[in-house]
Amino acid sequence: MNAVTEARPHFDTDEARWAALISRDAAAATSFLYGVASTGVYCRPGCPSRLPKRERTRFFINAEHAQLQGYRACKRCSPDVAVPSSPAVEAVAQACEMIDRADVSPSLETLAAATGYSPSHFHRMFKDTLGVTPKEYASAGRLERVRDNLHEGSSVTNAMYAAGFGSSSRFYNAAGSLGMKPSEYRAGAAGVEIRYSVGECSLGFLLVAESDKGVCSIEFGETEDELRVRLHERFPNANVREGDVEASARARLVSKLVESPSRGLDLPLDVRGTAFQIRVWKALQTIPPGATATYSEVAERIGSPNAARAVAGACAANYLAVAVPCHRVVRADGEPGGYRWGVARKAALLQREAAAILDAGRR
Repeated sequence: MNAVTEARPHFDTDEARWAALISRDAAAATSFLYGVASTGVYCRPGCPSRLPKRERTRFFINAEHAQLQGYRACKRCSPDVAVPSSPAVEAVAQACEMIDRADVSPSLETLAAATGYSPSHFHRMFKDTLGVTPKEYASAGRLERVRDNLHEGSSVTNAMYAAGFGSSSRFYNAAGSLGMKPSEYRAGAAGVEIRYSVGECSLGFLLVAESDKGVCSIEFGETEDELRVRLHERFPNANVREGDVEASARARLVSKLVESPSRGLDLPLDVRGTAFQIRVWKALQTIPPGATATYSEVAERIGSPNAARAVAGACAANYLAVAVPCHRVVRADGEPGGYRWGVARKAALLQREAAAILDAGRR
């Protein structure tokens, strides 16, 4: 992923960045990025999104830094996209701006006419560039606004209509990408039971958590406390508790997968994400141990050849280490690239899988 310009010297502290953010200092626009901890979204300074509270704000030097921390790019200001470099990208950026500013999503014909393309060509160009259709992009943007409104304390009904959903049926058809029922999301997953187990493996501490639908989190960490804090931050009001014997057994299965990649993992997964993310994650599960694919190759596999950056974002949003093997996706030059749990762990997993394949070939 192309990095956004690194922070300038006079924005070298969080206090200076916050001051620039609230004053809308023009120099800040290309100097750093900021994220909102409660939504997991990162933006450019000057984004039209509502200014977050200071205690929820995190700062990053570039897009890769933000994604390694598990944040996803804002759909309004596209902080993961470099300055448009082609007419197609410029047209898509113009259309995204039209969608973001509209109370009612513009039709495909309106967007195509505004950008100078036929509807069919524009539709194909938009999907090739972003990996989603204009309709899916607009729906995702409305869901982002619902998330913002829910986090600010709005009722589900008010959040739904304020975000531009004209009916409850349309909202609930699209709301699967919230990852849980809207009322549960607003309440920080209140009432949802999540069981977890923490143990050690050769790559550090390993947390495995599950809901009633399956394993919802597999994370590496430096300490047990760090992993517990992360889980509670992700599901702040859920009924999170240490698991029983079954949960511990599942954690041991995952640990064995880390040590012996050829074992495979036959466990139910609670995979939650947008339609695009799920397409990427399913594609990752088809990459066998010992093999790798580049971000561009994964984009080709899911039928969105120009969506390599979006694929990288989906990899960064994965909370299921090894089960959804985002470590098998590498840069075009063969280098490991980013990894939520550290590049050293990614390299170790790849080396271990390659060694296992070699050993199997010698037998």
